[in-house]
Amino acid sequence: MVTKICALHESLDSAKHGFLPHPEQRYEQWLTRLANSERSVFLVLVSENQGQLVAFLVAAIEREIPIYRLQEFAFIHDIWVEPEYRQNGIARQMVMLSVERFHQMGIKQIRLDTAVANEASRRLFASCGFQLSIIEMLREL
Repeated sequence: MVTKICALHESLDSAKHGFLPHPEQRYEQWLTRLANSERSVFLVLVSENQGQLVAFLVAAIEREIPIYRLQEFAFIHDIWVEPEYRQNGIARQMVMLSVERFHQMGIKQIRLDTAVANEASRRLFASCGFQLSIIEMLREL
């Protein structure tokens, strides 16, 4: 799944997401650290009948730079649902569960990035209560 999400990100914006070879190997170390942290939310869905990984969401509490009133926020780093399981509300349920868990932790804000070209993703997040906040711009030199 990590290989697939990296390929999607790179296809949507190769300037921003130009991965080194085998990003899934580096991702595994980072993901293991988050999975064992009380300051993160790591959700997985496994199919009942086949025991196959269907979807995952990874998010963590991040510190804000010390010039803002808000000292920390949650950040949804990645969410993936296998194509054959999409359009069943899985992604929405995972996002809402992460919102609930961060609320229980006392976090006041959740952020995420989504590609300009990924309209389906923006619709999903808007349906979960997220709003546009900033537009990141990029220039290659």
